Amino acid sequence: MDRVRRPGRRRPVLRAAVAMVCATAALVAAGPAGTADAADRPVPARVKVEIPGPEQDDTAGSGHLLVPAAGSPAKSAGRLSEAGRAADGTVTKMIDNGPTADRLDVVVIGDGYTAAELGKFHTDAAQKWAEVAAVEPYTTYRDLFNVWTVDAVSHDSGVSGDPDPATVRDTALGSYFWCGDIERLLCIDQPKVDAYVAKAPEADLVLVLANSAKYGGAGYNERSATLGYEGISTASAGHAKSGQVAIHETGHSLGKLADEYFYPGVPDYEHYTGPEPAESNSSTLTADRMAAQRAKWYRWLGAQSPDGGTVGTYEGGNYYVTGLQRPTDNSLMRVLGKPFNLPGVEAMIAGFYQHARITTPLTPTDRTLRLRHTAKVSVPRLHTADGRQPVVRWYLDGRELKRFEGRRQVAVAELWLLDLRTHRLSVTAEDRTPSVRDPEATRTLRSTTEWTVRL
Repeated sequence: MDRVRRPGRRRPVLRAAVAMVCATAALVAAGPAGTADAADRPVPARVKVEIPGPEQDDTAGSGHLLVPAAGSPAKSAGRLSEAGRAADGTVTKMIDNGPTADRLDVVVIGDGYTAAELGKFHTDAAQKWAEVAAVEPYTTYRDLFNVWTVDAVSHDSGVSGDPDPATVRDTALGSYFWCGDIERLLCIDQPKVDAYVAKAPEADLVLVLANSAKYGGAGYNERSATLGYEGISTASAGHAKSGQVAIHETGHSLGKLADEYFYPGVPDYEHYTGPEPAESNSSTLTADRMAAQRAKWYRWLGAQSPDGGTVGTYEGGNYYVTGLQRPTDNSLMRVLGKPFNLPGVEAMIAGFYQHARITTPLTPTDRTLRLRHTAKVSVPRLHTADGRQPVVRWYLDGRELKRFEGRRQVAVAELWLLDLRTHRLSVTAEDRTPSVRDPEATRTLRSTTEWTVRL
């Protein structure tokens, strides 16, 4: 079935986006507005968000729009009950797979949940993360993630714009449908979100769940200059498709992937004539030229992809009907409910390892280990169908100790040290996944932990 929507259904969104850009160009050019978040940091007047595709269509998205970054001052804090104020801002580690420094930390915040509904928020957060973790490569690499929840207590239950534009609710994060007059676009007050994100340890990715069953979401895919997270995905907690919208948005924020859908019938997007795109899944090159130049996803050409079909070059993508190629016909970056294609999986895994390390020392590395000590390390389990796990190797002064291969701990007494010199004991874990073929990305799939040891 053709998943691309009819041209007539795309034009209103694009025209709205163009109108918004024109109306706010001077404001954006003038720089940050005076609005500040909880830490008195300046924020831009408007931010670009991705619009999810319509509910009745499986297309992943339908363009971008500039929307206000901040709304009116919060009213909820002063109107909460004593119990609500006490619970507000509580941080819980929902999934613990290791230290923050060595894991990719996802922070989930709810909006439109009253103090009495916090139990529902935690259930919704667990359910939504389960939806994410059911999609590859999240399934295989789910032990690389920590998931935190931050309780944002709202005065009102539900969010603005549900069920109609006239509905206004007083909530902690100011979430609202009908953002930019688009019903399914679920926007937030970003400074308010940042105030809650700052309570959790070193967020890498943020998910905002609205207490609603109405279809909608948004992708705030710019990296935070102040808090360092890769992006914010918004989603309605009670809608079956909202998890897919959130996963698609992480394709941008973590995988740095381009959208693979396009706009037929829109003059400005009929043909691309610009330079080679930066994204790994978008190219001006045909398969023959890509192979000859050893560029982009040439290593995957001809391989069978999990989203169906063979990796090649399929015209259309990154919003343009012609002039740009995508790796497969219908991946998750084009159609909700589909898997990532092979180049997309590779990009996502590389994105995971930008934030996560595959070795975590359980024995402190800041002191010299003696005969009575044991060097211990934690290595995340990979949930692979064939049982493949990271390769673990031990070295003494750079020389491999083959007898310890695969072990997670080695006693200093087992090293058979014969002198009083200080030696260097190290362990290296390497993920040799066949899903990553790019040598530059492969180098990030390895990490080393080191101790000094002596008799």
